Amino acid sequence: MVQRLPIAPQGPAFSEFVMGYWRLMEWAMTPTQLVAFIEHHLELGVTTVDHADIYGDYRCEAAFGEALRLSPGLRDKLQIVTKCGIATRAKPEHQIGHYITSRSHILASADNSLRHFNTDYLDLLLIHRPDPLMDADQVAEAFIALHQSGKVLHFGVSNFTPAQYALLQSRLPFTLVTNQLEISPIQQSLLLDGTLDQCQQLRIRPMAWSCLGGGRLFSDPHYQPLRDELEQVREEIGAATLEQVVYAWVMKLPSKPLPIIGSGKTERIKEAVAATSLSLDRQQWFRIRKAALGFDVP
Repeated sequence: MVQRLPIAPQGPAFSEFVMGYWRLMEWAMTPTQLVAFIEHHLELGVTTVDHADIYGDYRCEAAFGEALRLSPGLRDKLQIVTKCGIATRAKPEHQIGHYITSRSHILASADNSLRHFNTDYLDLLLIHRPDPLMDADQVAEAFIALHQSGKVLHFGVSNFTPAQYALLQSRLPFTLVTNQLEISPIQQSLLLDGTLDQCQQLRIRPMAWSCLGGGRLFSDPHYQPLRDELEQVREEIGAATLEQVVYAWVMKLPSKPLPIIGSGKTERIKEAVAATSLSLDRQQWFRIRKAALGFDVP
């Protein structure tokens, strides 16, 4: 069972692993089945759930909300994270996919999420992607209004560079509490570009998405050397699966990321959270890094 830990000095306490609902519609669960699924990951200590308004072509939030309507007691056991700021062509009025971070859009998106989830507050709202047309003052105005109304308790960003993060933070009277980032052995650019250094500096814990590379880590022939090294390390540390080794690799980062689990299978969630008991030494960590990148340190 995983713990709940503060993710920022002035932030909420989230579970060490986060249950990601990006693919909820693909799991084809009935509301009753989804209630049972939520109850299962709650039993494992995974109390934080990750959503976005666009997931499932704008359908995932409402599908999750149907489960909460069936079992209203679940809401108080969960920390709901959702995101806004992307417009996709799943809506006919969007002739092209684009980013949208206007004050009015953020406020409307938050209200839609509240209605979908059948709740009167969100634990955390994130801007989903950096927007080249983002007016930081407008985003701040929306965040402040949502905070003052009690509709959103905390705010953060996703996929932001340190400069983009600092820009938005400079406009706010309260602290952004996280940056949700792609972190995995096959996506290591953030390890050295200052993004995770900023998280350490501010003592915020990033949320790590696509730790398994969207499945490519285990299916792409290009990553066979990485799989071979993961298997060797798995044997050395007594892990049950290669996925556990990957999660342990991500969690060893000093910024202390919270990995997001993307599977709708309860057994894989159970296996994932068991990674909290595993530990890699420094050389094992760098062996995985080298196997993924194809080269050693300079």
